Formats: sequence, C-alpha cells, structure tokens
Amino acid sequence: MNVNNEKELIYLNALNTVSVLGARRIDTLVNYYGSAQSAWNTPAADYIKVAGLEGQLEQIETEKKKIDPKTGWEKLLNKKIKCTSPHCSDYPDLLREMTFPPPVIYYRGSLEKLKKPAVAIVGSRRCTFYGKEVAGKLASELAAAGVSVISGMALGVDTAAHKGALDNGGYTAAVLGCGLDHCYPPRNRDLMEQLSNEGAVISEFAVGMEPMAKNFPQRNRIISGLSLGTVVVEATAKSGALITAGFALEQNREVFAVPGNVGSPYSRGCHRLLKEGARLVESAQDILDELYLEQGIQLTIETAPVELNDSEKKVLDLIPYQPMHIDNIVRLSEMKTAEVGAILLALEIKNCLIQTPGKFFCRT
Repeated sequence: MNVNNEKELIYLNALNTVSVLGARRIDTLVNYYGSAQSAWNTPAADYIKVAGLEGQLEQIETEKKKIDPKTGWEKLLNKKIKCTSPHCSDYPDLLREMTFPPPVIYYRGSLEKLKKPAVAIVGSRRCTFYGKEVAGKLASELAAAGVSVISGMALGVDTAAHKGALDNGGYTAAVLGCGLDHCYPPRNRDLMEQLSNEGAVISEFAVGMEPMAKNFPQRNRIISGLSLGTVVVEATAKSGALITAGFALEQNREVFAVPGNVGSPYSRGCHRLLKEGARLVESAQDILDELYLEQGIQLTIETAPVELNDSEKKVLDLIPYQPMHIDNIVRLSEMKTAEVGAILLALEIKNCLIQTPGKFFCRT
C-alpha cells in the first residue's frame, strides 16, 4: 500500500466511525471535498453544502471531536484488521459495480481469491437437516470447481456453506453485520478464526460496531454484491435470505433457489423465488451452467466414481434422502443387524450417506 492510499484510508476509517454517515454520505463528502482527509478536516457546519445532512450537523461535529483518525488507525493495526477502499487494488471488483460501493471494507484473511468467480449461499438460521446438507454439498461442489463461496457466518445454512467449502479445500468469505472485533454469533468463534486463516472475514462496519438488527440487511447487499449469483437454500416467507436475493436482482446478478418439502415453512421463500423466475438448483452444476455457459466457459465438477458391491447397492437403495432409523433399514433389507451395520459404515466411508444422532442414516 502506498503512502497516499494509507493516508486516505486513515480518514475514510474516521469518517466511517461517525454513526450517522453511511456509504452514500461518505461517498458524497469525499467527492465534494476531493479526498477523505479534506472532508474530515472540514468543519461539520460546512457540510450544509452537501445535500442530505441538514439537521445532523451538530451530532456529526460532536462525534468528530471524540475521534482521533490516527488513533483509530493504530487500533486497526493492533487488532490485525486490514482495510481497503474502491481506489485500492485489493478492493473486490464486483463491489465497485454497486451504485454506492462501501467506501471502506475491513477484513481479516485475504481478498485475493475474490478476483475469481464467487457465488453466495444463504438461507435460514433455523434450517432443517436437509437444508444443512444441501448447503454443504453445494458449497463443496462449487469449491471443487474453483468457485469461491460467500455467506454471512450465521448459524444454519450459512455455517454449513462455509464448512462445506473449507472441508473441500475451497475459499470462502463471511460478511458480518458488526465490526470485526466482534464475533457473531459467538458460537462461531472457531469458524471465524478458520475463515481468517483460510479465507476471509469481511465487514463494512467500523471496529466497535456491535451486531444490531438494522445492520444485517445492509450486510446482505455486500454478500450479493461480492457474488455473480445468490443461491437461497431454505427460507421462510420473511427470511433475511430473501432480502439478499432482492439485492442480487437489483445488482443485476443471478438468483437461484433450492426446492424443498411443500409442507415445510422453510421452503416457502424458495418456492416463491422459483415462481418469480429464480433458477431451480439440484446440484452445483446447475449454477455453473447458468453462470458460465453464455460466456463460453464450461466448468465441471470433478467427481471420482464410487464403486459399490451388491450388498452396498441393496442397502443404499433402501435409504431415502432424509434420515431413516437403522431398525427400519435392517427390517427392509432382511439382513442381520451386524451385517447392515458393517455395510452402513462402508457406505459412510465412501461418502454415500451420513449418520445423524440417534442411529439415523441419510443419503448424500
């Protein structure tokens, strides 16, 4: 980073710390005064020349007096948080295409692989077993094709997507609705650490910003903005994932949806998107075909064929794509419990199924 970029980032960070200034207002101020440093050094009373700030000048001036730009910058360095702006080479290209791109992005990890194609996978926090499995599988397959996975590190679908990409050696980035000195949800602290080391954790919110409900819709526009397309795996009728899909449409990006059980409330959002024209997704190849076919690029997922013996095929054919108890598998197979147990273990090792708590098994 050159000296001029660093100086500009110091004052962009300071402006971003003022609570009533957002991306649009900071962009307006910087453009009007020529630089972030000039905008910061101008008394707030002079901001009356800038539309949209009337009535808030006193609050802006009060907050500015409490902020020392250089101290704020040192705080970032001490916390090992990096930041970038649209004028820096490491700023994600797709974000520059937004109407009002974030004036500053904070991150831990690396943004380098965001220069490659990326797809967002989002969905309900209180998702079903099916939702977690689909999200993880899609993310793993996209990682195998060299596509980055973007999500929001929330519990449920988001966490499954991040883990699916990481487990297959892929790159994944999480966009948070708080400053990077906070981990939200707290249960994902280990995941946040892994993302910082193997992918990235990103936020447009300054250090010190706590996770607040109003921040998450704003965060969602960054998730879609970083991605060529957004995949909604499970969503209720009022899910935040639908907000992300809405931003994707506004940004002229693709929207995909995974169909689910017609009786499940977690399928209603996805089915609504499908009725409105979203692309139906059964596998990651559906996503790849839609995103790259028009560009003359055919990405395929490399998967080695799985060899099964007759007994393994027989047992696997009995197991649906939803959990089935081992007692039912034994009864339907008409085989001994010990024999079925050994076959189930072999199928699990070959990644044909997974075991869930309570001796239930489900096809993958």
